[in-house]
Amino acid sequence: MSLSEKEKQRSAWRTQLKQTWQTVKYRIRATQPALQSGMGAIPHAKGTTFRVWAPHAEAVYVTGAFNNWHRSQIPLAREADGIWSINVPEAQIGDSYKFVLKHNGHQLLRTDPYAKDVRAPYHDGVVRNGYTAGIDTAVSNPPTHFQPPALHELVIYELHVGTFGDEDGNPPYNFEAVIQKLPYLRILGINAIELMPVKAFPGELSWGYNPNHPFAISQIYGGPEALKRLVQAAHAQGIAVIVDVVYNHFGPGELSLWQFDGWQQHGLGGIYFYNDWRSKTPWADTRPDYGRPQVRQYIRDNVRMWLDEYQIDGLRWDATSYIRNAHGHDGDPGADIAEGWALMQGINGEMAHRNPRHIRIAEDLQANPWLTEPIDAGGAGFNSQWDSQFVHPIREAIITPRDEDRNMLAVRDALQFRYGADVFSRVIYTESHDEVANGKARVVHEIAVADGHDGLAASRAALGAALVFTAPGVPMIFQGQEFLEDGWFDDKRPLDWQKATQNSGMVTLYRHLIALRRNLHGQTRGLSGPSINVFHVNDAAKLIAFHRWHFGGSGDDVIVVANFSNRVLKQYKLGFPHGGNWQVRLNSDLKAYHPSFSSHHVGTVTAVPGEYDQLATHATLSIGPYSVLILSQDGGEGFSKHNVY
Repeated sequence: MSLSEKEKQRSAWRTQLKQTWQTVKYRIRATQPALQSGMGAIPHAKGTTFRVWAPHAEAVYVTGAFNNWHRSQIPLAREADGIWSINVPEAQIGDSYKFVLKHNGHQLLRTDPYAKDVRAPYHDGVVRNGYTAGIDTAVSNPPTHFQPPALHELVIYELHVGTFGDEDGNPPYNFEAVIQKLPYLRILGINAIELMPVKAFPGELSWGYNPNHPFAISQIYGGPEALKRLVQAAHAQGIAVIVDVVYNHFGPGELSLWQFDGWQQHGLGGIYFYNDWRSKTPWADTRPDYGRPQVRQYIRDNVRMWLDEYQIDGLRWDATSYIRNAHGHDGDPGADIAEGWALMQGINGEMAHRNPRHIRIAEDLQANPWLTEPIDAGGAGFNSQWDSQFVHPIREAIITPRDEDRNMLAVRDALQFRYGADVFSRVIYTESHDEVANGKARVVHEIAVADGHDGLAASRAALGAALVFTAPGVPMIFQGQEFLEDGWFDDKRPLDWQKATQNSGMVTLYRHLIALRRNLHGQTRGLSGPSINVFHVNDAAKLIAFHRWHFGGSGDDVIVVANFSNRVLKQYKLGFPHGGNWQVRLNSDLKAYHPSFSSHHVGTVTAVPGEYDQLATHATLSIGPYSVLILSQDGGEGFSKHNVY
C-alpha cells in the first residue's frame, strides 16, 4: 500500500471515528430532554433546541445541514405527553433541517410543524431567530408604538399580495410591491390593509387558503423578513395590517402534518386532525382536531406568532362557520363543534386582554349575532364579522338592470341591520375576493353584463360604494375597486394599474367618500357614529334617505339621500332633523368623477319648520340619476368650509 493510500485510509478512519463519537455524544444527550423552552427550532447562545410533538413515534431524530443530513445520528429524548426534544450545539441560525420519525418499521421524513421558514423544493425547515412558539414570556420582538384605529374609525382595503403589484412581468408579486403602493393607499384614506393569506402554500400561485406550512411565510412573497418590513412600512404610513388566517382546515396539498407521526384512523389525517366524520370540509378532510390540547395550543401559538413576531394588528378568520359546525351552517346542532367555539373564545379573549385595540374579524356569513357577542355572555368574542345581510341586497339593488325591480325595502333593511348593540360589529362591502370570483364578478362587470352595455356601470358602482361609506359598519373595499377594475379576481391576473390613471376621477370619489367617513374635515362626524334613522323609503320613485349621527348637531348630523333610478328627481320633499342650511358635502353625480355622470347641480338645501317624515323640519331638493348626496350643517369641531365635494 502506497503512502498516499495509507493517508487516505487514515483520514477515512478519522472521519468515521469522529462521526461515531458524535453519534455516541448525541445518544448520551438524548437520555435527557432539552432545557430550552418552546416548540420547533429554538436557537440560543449554545446552539439550537429542537422540540416536536409525535406521540405515536417510536423514535425521533433531527437531521440537517449541521450533520450532513445523517438521518439517525441525532436522536431526541422523550418528554411527557408525546413531546420529544434535544439541544444541538452545531445547529445555527440559517441551517436547514427536518425531523425523522420512526413508526411501525417506517422512517418518516417530516417538515417541522412549527417551521417559520420553509424552502423549496424539499420543504426543509430553516432555523430562524425571532418569536419562540410555546413560551408565554415577553414578546420576542419589542412592540411598536403603533395602535390600530378604533373600530368606528376603521377603513379596510382587502388585497392579494400576489396580484397587487404594479411591476413588469406576471404574478406572483411580493411584499415589496405592496410596500411601494402604501403611499397611494394612505392618500386614498385607507387606514387598514387586509392581506389575503400569506402563509406558505404549494406552487407559485394561490389565493392562499390552502396553507401547507401554517407557521411559515410564503417565500414566493418574500418570506418572514419581507413581511416584517411591510408591517413596519405600513405602520409608518399610519396603516394597520390585518392578516387572513385559515384554521377551518389545513392544506390539503403537500401537507407534512398529514399522518405526521404515522398514526391515523379510517385512513384520515392523524394527530393534527379529526379522524372521524368531523374531518370533512368543503376543501379536504383536514379539519384540525380542536379537541386535542396540543392542536389547540398549536393554533394558539400561531396566533401569538402573528401578534408577537410580526406585530400584526388584527386577524380575519376564514369561514368560522366550519370551525364551529361540521357542515358550516346554523340550525344543525348535531353537527356543532363545541371545542371549535371554545377555541375561538379562548384566542379572542387572549387577544382582547393583550390589546383591546386588536382587530378580531370573523368571516362567518351566517348572520349569527353570537360571533360578536362578548365571551362572558357566551359569544365568540370577535369584535366584527363580514356581513352577508349588507352585501347581497346592496349588490342586487345596483346590479339589477331594471329600475322597477330594485327593492328599496331590502336596501333599508341592509342599512339598518346590526349584530347586537354595536353597529360596528359588521364589516360592510360590495366587493371582496369571494364576491368577485367563484362565478361572480366585479360590480361594474356584473352591471355591464346585466344591462347589455357599460354606460351606467360606473354610476351604479359609485352608488353602492357611497352606501358602504355612509351606512353603519366597518367599510371595506377590494383591491382595484376604486378605479373600476373589471372582470373577476384571479390569482394569475394582476391589477390593471393603468385604470387608476384612466379612472382617476373615481379614485378621487373614493378618496372623498373615505374623508367624509373618517370626518377628516370636521363636517361629518355622524358617519362614524352609532345611530341611523332610515326616515324615507320611496319604492315607487326608488329613493331612500337616512340620518346618521353620533351626538347630533352641526358637523355631526349627516343626511344621506340615494337615488336608485335613472332619472333626475326635482323638487323632492324630504324631512330634516333640524332647520337651516344644509351643505352638500358630496354629490356623486359630478362629471369630475366620471365622464358618464350628468353633473346635475345641487346647491345649499334649506330646511324650514313643518313636520315631514316624522321629522320637525323639511326641505325640497333635486338629485341626479343613480347618485348619492351627503349633507351636513356647518360648525362642527375641527370644521373646515373647504373640501366640499
